[in-house]
Amino acid sequence: MPSFRSNSEQTGWPQDVGILALEVYFPAEYVDQEELEAFDGVSKGKYTIGLGQTRMGFCSDREDINSLCLTVLSRLMDRNSVGYENIGRLEVGTETIIDKSKSVKSCLMQLFEESGNTDVEGIDTTNACYGGTSALINAINWVESSSWDGRYAVVVAGDIAVYATGAARPTGGAGAVAMLVGPHAPLIMERGLRGSHMCHVYDFYKPDLSSEYPTVDGKLSIQCYLSALDACYQTFSRKAAAKEPSSPAMSLEEVDAVVFHTPFCKLVQKSLARLSFNDFLNCPADQVSTLYPGLDAFREKKLVDTYFDRDVEKAFMTHSQELFLSKTKPSLLIATQVGNMYTPSLYGGLASFISCNTVASLAGKRVALFSYGSGLAATMFSIRVSQDVGPDSALSNLVASLQDLPQRLDSRCKVSPPDFAETMKLRQDTHHKAPYSPVGSVDRLFPGTWYLTRVDEMHRRQYECRPLVGIPAAPGSAATTVLMKEAASLTAESTQRLHV
Repeated sequence: MPSFRSNSEQTGWPQDVGILALEVYFPAEYVDQEELEAFDGVSKGKYTIGLGQTRMGFCSDREDINSLCLTVLSRLMDRNSVGYENIGRLEVGTETIIDKSKSVKSCLMQLFEESGNTDVEGIDTTNACYGGTSALINAINWVESSSWDGRYAVVVAGDIAVYATGAARPTGGAGAVAMLVGPHAPLIMERGLRGSHMCHVYDFYKPDLSSEYPTVDGKLSIQCYLSALDACYQTFSRKAAAKEPSSPAMSLEEVDAVVFHTPFCKLVQKSLARLSFNDFLNCPADQVSTLYPGLDAFREKKLVDTYFDRDVEKAFMTHSQELFLSKTKPSLLIATQVGNMYTPSLYGGLASFISCNTVASLAGKRVALFSYGSGLAATMFSIRVSQDVGPDSALSNLVASLQDLPQRLDSRCKVSPPDFAETMKLRQDTHHKAPYSPVGSVDRLFPGTWYLTRVDEMHRRQYECRPLVGIPAAPGSAATTVLMKEAASLTAESTQRLHV
């Protein structure tokens, strides 16, 4: 990675600030959604077609939010050969709270001990699934401010999404994403071009601090997501017009990809159709028949009246089908097979989109991203991809680091629905239990994964890292060569014991 001069040596704004590197972690175990349909006694296709999900990742009692974030941060640093002394800000976005006072970020600081670097700003940011985006915005703002001292910022977003037995359980998931932020990035945040929508609502929330499970108003949550999407798109479009008055009006035609926070994949397809409906309502009257043939009858519809209008939904899902396949479906690789990761969800989508493309096909592209967190907080922003396609460019390195995502997904261990249900019951029964010694299998974890070994009587958590080499494949998994190469690339220091 490039080294930076101190801020006093810079002239003007840092250039091309954005995401330099991106690392994804998801659990090594999953349950098949088709098998879960049969186990739950629901109609065939309810989860696989109705939700658009094929597999769902989950964690045993061996993993918690600290271990997920330790794993993804150490992988980001090691795989990109970045020294911990080169980090000046570390932001964590999560809604998985295991302590009401101590931040996950403070736990991650133990990875910095050997470097001697304690001068690291930032703490945790929490608001449902939006925390990762808030953390990213904070990191970007720090690099672009007078506070920047020339070092990198790192953003870590992680969550474990679990639900009580019932209709919501198949929309769970788990994972973490870490992003290295700085100037001269291959994924450049477009400055001054964000549209946000914030308001007070109880669509999804976690008032019971003794439980991992949320309280959810499903129908209201969908309405809030779609209304926030409308509002953010309108504000984003207005700011784009003000910033680029000579450019065509903002529409889906003006972006090369659209990535969404993904509660479940079917909602994302409906959301892309929703943006198409927005474009339709904004289209000049004399162009409607040409650009939207057969849809004139919906011209008098209003956004606020159509959140659950099946005719509008069906018509614009059909109209936007090709746009969805080309501009959004590639971003659903992880979401389809892992589920809702909460705060990392949007950035898992970004990683998926990158993994499905080549350096040449990505260069110069403009990507719109929509982040949503219940309660609610939402933002739409955009990223421009660098045009530097050299073999040693940051873009080439980023793309190469994510090309193995399909193999990593396929290397996981499939767990039967009864065993999955038993694991969920174990998590429920032992949540916040102290003292406690986890019983989940360590052998099923990926090499290099941090895991919980004990919670003492004072609720202090102890972690270790699974050895990197010489580990047999997890039962039932198709462990790949690329995973072992990744494991070997992790540094030996990661095997140290951590106490939190």
